[in-house]
Amino acid sequence: MTTQLSFDQLGAGRDVPLAEITFVVVDLETTGGSSEHDTVTEIGAVKVRGGEVIGEFATLVDPERGIPPAVVSITGITDAMVTGAPRLATVLPAFLEFVRDAVLVAHNAPFDIGFLRAACGRHALVWPKPDVVCTAKLARRVLTRDETPNHKLGTLARVLHARTEPVHRALDDARATTDVLHSLLERVGAFGVHSLDELLDHLPDVSPQQRRKRTLADGLPDTPGVYLFRGPNDEVLYVGTASNLRRRVRQYFTAGEKRRRIKEMVVLAERIDHVECAHPLEAEVRELRLLAAHAPPYNRRSKFPRRAWWVVLTDEPFPRLSVVRTPRAGAFGPFPSRRAAADAVDTLQTATTIRRCTERIPATHQNSRPCAVHELGHCGAPCAGLQTVEQYEPEVARVRGVIAGRDDAVLHRLHGELDRLSSAQRFEQAADHRDQLAALVRALDRGQRMSTLAGIDELVAARPDGSGGWQFAVVRHGRLAAAGTAARGAPPMPVVDALQASAETVRPTEGPLRGATADEVRVLLRWLTGARMVRCSQPWAEPVAATASWTSWLERAVAGRTPYGGED
Repeated sequence: MTTQLSFDQLGAGRDVPLAEITFVVVDLETTGGSSEHDTVTEIGAVKVRGGEVIGEFATLVDPERGIPPAVVSITGITDAMVTGAPRLATVLPAFLEFVRDAVLVAHNAPFDIGFLRAACGRHALVWPKPDVVCTAKLARRVLTRDETPNHKLGTLARVLHARTEPVHRALDDARATTDVLHSLLERVGAFGVHSLDELLDHLPDVSPQQRRKRTLADGLPDTPGVYLFRGPNDEVLYVGTASNLRRRVRQYFTAGEKRRRIKEMVVLAERIDHVECAHPLEAEVRELRLLAAHAPPYNRRSKFPRRAWWVVLTDEPFPRLSVVRTPRAGAFGPFPSRRAAADAVDTLQTATTIRRCTERIPATHQNSRPCAVHELGHCGAPCAGLQTVEQYEPEVARVRGVIAGRDDAVLHRLHGELDRLSSAQRFEQAADHRDQLAALVRALDRGQRMSTLAGIDELVAARPDGSGGWQFAVVRHGRLAAAGTAARGAPPMPVVDALQASAETVRPTEGPLRGATADEVRVLLRWLTGARMVRCSQPWAEPVAATASWTSWLERAVAGRTPYGGED
């Protein structure tokens, strides 16, 4: 007896013969042609493997609405026939179980699969995302114009001598489509198509150039890692990650690849390099590093690691806030753009009397005339000698305190102004002020968590791999220094000891992230959320007054439960 293969087995880097693939050929009858507005009245499906029928599924479905007369005239399914039939919410789970681990086949598959996918969404069921073969599309690829005048199911059934005539009833049409499928599979065998991957490759929207390059994936392992497409001059064209290198790279040479630029890249590619990784975290980090090193032309620019922007206090007697590229100790950030950093500066200036002018002011008193900012009460006018260095320092200390997480007095000032605007019923201004405060809280919270991680000399964390084993990461000053796994049943601590002993040496530099890139620290933080701490060179703790204490306010404000920052 032949064992049915699961999707994991089908995609595990092997060319599974078509005779070992389980196909479910499905046909639907509906109340109309829109998956958004119409619904199903009948489902018919035939399960086949190796050319033999191993099961059928057929049921009328109560559409919970009237069937239009035009549809009745085509299908013959009337309101009386579906009265008392099970509803789609009842039928769908049984159908999904019937098609589990199978390849779906349909004539004009986008129609039938679109209805099924939409129905799953409406009834809170998970669509399993199976491979799909469209017999209409396959027929266009296989049959010539001399053989068939068109590619309608009725025509193909007649031309290919199907045993069942399609009559716009679901099971009969599914049976006819099954016969059409078998005839088409016999035809594609002459073109060297003997596996599911080769069948998907043979569909019309795979260019001959793509198909010829398919051998570039040969020899790739079935492991997580990073792959690099290289061009004729050995230049890196594209970098990507995969949980299964061979399966992912093979997809670039199939009908599933729709991106025009990527198809162009595949044609240019001469070879594919790869780096095996212990688990997806290592692959993601290595991808970031390779993108930064090579800047491949076919990767989207939005995916490249970005140089971050930072906010710093200038080094002078009367410091001011400045937006810079290179951070130093005490810098606030990182920000993805200069505009985001400048917005944070504006918000901080709203809550303090830090000066806004850009000229350098010496410690000695000046005799210049105060500007309008002083008259509005937003600056102590040190430029005019109206404020000494000692008098100016407390505001600087408050800014340093909120950035470092030692003091949140600045946030309380901003929140107080929010309450004042709300009480005065100046709701538009209050909403703008709320958004500014929320953005500042997010930026401070992000920066404090990232700098805290980067300040740790070494930590080792573990996450379950989903199969009873463990994934490990050794992180040093915000950089991934080593990665490894322990399979189910293997003692984990010897693996941890070996990883620490062989981990990359990381020499920290100045700045909140100790020389690590913002993108890498962000990826590590995301992975560490929910991970188990195995070892840590020092306590991983945030300051007591860090902005994490403001996250509950932020969640309520964003959710709209406290529209202007006041009490619920």
